Amino acid sequence: MFSNATDLAGLIDHTCLSPATTGEDIRRACDEARRFRFASVCVPPCYVGEASVRLQGSAVAVCTVIGFPLGFQSLSVKIHEAREAIRCGADELDLMIHLGAIKMGKAGAVRTEVIKIRKAASGALLKVILETGYLTQKEKISACRWCREAGAIWVKTSTGFGPKGAAVSDVRLLKTAIGNGGFVKAAGGIRNLKSVEAMVRAGASRIGTSRGVEIMREYIRGRDRS
Repeated sequence: MFSNATDLAGLIDHTCLSPATTGEDIRRACDEARRFRFASVCVPPCYVGEASVRLQGSAVAVCTVIGFPLGFQSLSVKIHEAREAIRCGADELDLMIHLGAIKMGKAGAVRTEVIKIRKAASGALLKVILETGYLTQKEKISACRWCREAGAIWVKTSTGFGPKGAAVSDVRLLKTAIGNGGFVKAAGGIRNLKSVEAMVRAGASRIGTSRGVEIMREYIRGRDRS
């Protein structure tokens, strides 16, 4: 499926979001991301500055999370989080949207949140997390439509802390719902190459995983045997 290791690595957001994450963990993740040429390293907001310095001069983006993992923060707090992340060196933001607004059908509130965070992101890549485990099929489709109407072109399946992780069926649904020019990040429970391949076939353009190194080594071993 992947013509070379670089193609695979370029899909991976190397994730380091454990509640017990330390500075040493972040430095190791950054070094791994640089070595394998991952698309980004996704770190907690408090480590954005350190990751930015560690990755200086590389092509690896610094990604962080906003409103993570529940999305309960007020919009003004999320805006401050986004601005602070950009100030510290973030290139990409994964926003945990207010799920209650989606479930109540408050299209205006969802669009407003996305628009405001996009503005605060100052041109950084914004991915909107839908936490699909809490949403019905109809709600997932509506959320994608409202995000596109607000100018977001990326949606993400889950945080990895919700009731379920990425599912092939959800990736396929979100890819259809986000429409032409839209993209899906699959995240949550993706631990091996087989899962990555299934998500990409379903339409994922990014893979969020803390197992990026293991996946790359699995791919390299397979290539060596062939």
